[in-house]
Amino acid sequence: MKKNTSHTIRRAQRFPVILIGEGLLVGIVGGLIVLLYRVALSYAGDWLHAILSYIKGRPIWIAGWFLVLVLLAVVVGKLVKWEPMISGSGIPQVEGEVTGKLRQNWKKVLPAKFIGGFLCLFGGLSLGREGPSIQLGAMTGQGISRILDRGKTEERYLMTCGASAGLAAAFHAPLAGVMFAIEEIHKGFSVSILISVMTASVTADFISSYIIGLDPVFAFRLDEFLPQRYYGLLLLLGVIVGVAGVFYNWAMLKVQELYKKPKCLDETGRLLIAFLTAGVLGLCMPEVLGSGHELIVSLTDGEMVLKTVLLVLVVKFVFSAVSFGSGAPGGIFFPLLILGAMIGGAFAMIGTQWFGLQQQYINNFVLLAMAGFFTAIVRAPLTGIVLLFEMSGSVSQMLSLSIVSVTAYIVATLLRSAPIYESLLERILTAQKSKAVGGNEKKAGGQKVLNTFTIMNGSVLEERCVQEITWPDNCLLIALERNGKEMIPRGKTKLMAGDVLTTITDERDAGYVHDKMEKLCYTSF
Repeated sequence: MKKNTSHTIRRAQRFPVILIGEGLLVGIVGGLIVLLYRVALSYAGDWLHAILSYIKGRPIWIAGWFLVLVLLAVVVGKLVKWEPMISGSGIPQVEGEVTGKLRQNWKKVLPAKFIGGFLCLFGGLSLGREGPSIQLGAMTGQGISRILDRGKTEERYLMTCGASAGLAAAFHAPLAGVMFAIEEIHKGFSVSILISVMTASVTADFISSYIIGLDPVFAFRLDEFLPQRYYGLLLLLGVIVGVAGVFYNWAMLKVQELYKKPKCLDETGRLLIAFLTAGVLGLCMPEVLGSGHELIVSLTDGEMVLKTVLLVLVVKFVFSAVSFGSGAPGGIFFPLLILGAMIGGAFAMIGTQWFGLQQQYINNFVLLAMAGFFTAIVRAPLTGIVLLFEMSGSVSQMLSLSIVSVTAYIVATLLRSAPIYESLLERILTAQKSKAVGGNEKKAGGQKVLNTFTIMNGSVLEERCVQEITWPDNCLLIALERNGKEMIPRGKTKLMAGDVLTTITDERDAGYVHDKMEKLCYTSF
């Protein structure tokens, strides 16, 4: 045990150098896999559009298409039963594994998520590519770690690198990939994780942009800066998208509950409802199918009137809930951005009639509402701000983006709405119960896991000695870094805000220790 522990510590000391090379490798492989997934989804969308155009007004072909949708539901249902970890977005599963609360098998998740996500988008479900891309990238990192026979600590770093690479390749947003990996997945900052994640993200983005091109995902024009006389409207918009984000989180979780109430519905039955709903909407309102990228184009090109925007908002929202609640492999990231855009468009159109807003600023509010809605739902404001200016290709809206995002964040926090991915992870853990981490105690405890935590101002650890603290069970404090210098903590060592603590524990206790240490480092008396 001592030999295993000392080896883990020595390797951790070389992390900044080792992880640059490994981050590069994860970025290359993960970027290629996500790029292939992105291309496959574009074909799925084109084929769906061609099929719907062909069967229009032909009853026999319409019936045939519905039979195909039933078959798709059966196939995806079997994939979900074979590997339950592909259900839903994939982001909560990655968060759970990085924090030691879940375990995934990359050999099963990679093919099942890829095929399942493709079939769901081909069937027209209102799902995004970002969640699956992040999970595919993270599983690539896990696979490379297993092939190279790395320890559990290093594996989690590589999974974080893969998640960053996945988002970067999916959305041509390398900075957002870095921010999301640190802010949402790893939930901690260190030089080692920053350098490795940045390497993976930039590498994946380079591969994606080299093959597909440099055009931003949302290539709509912003004619002018938003004048400061309209900044009062930004606060109002922030409140609206904050409340809307809280309702969105509640609705998504509620629909999941409703799906699971009928005992006659298994994985395939729930998916059948979603696919048949997509079939009906494909005949009467095909624009709401899929991720909804064309809706942004129509909105920002001025092709929609207020009534149309409100109708699309309601139908897209309900269809997104039906699609995601079914447990289909697909994300909520992109659809929620579409919903945010519709809210911003409707707000701006009403503003032109009642508040004297000039029409050329409608697109500004579309962009701002997307960032605010994302922040209220995910509770990752930095990622939302960076993501939107990268995806739109515009850096002129940073101040207004910040105002709307911070306002939405405050509103969602005051309404006590938990971040959506944390709520989803909690449900997965509740469903898994004993499977969460402790299925095979002996096997799970074989490896040692290192974690770093930063003491925040006002935490219970600040200005207290090591010996005065009740540390988590089965956790050893092995190092303390202060002002760039590392020291060995002793009983009488006084802890200070900004200190970086390094702990070591068994793999089976990693999730428990992570939660306890975060509580110690971040909460006050």
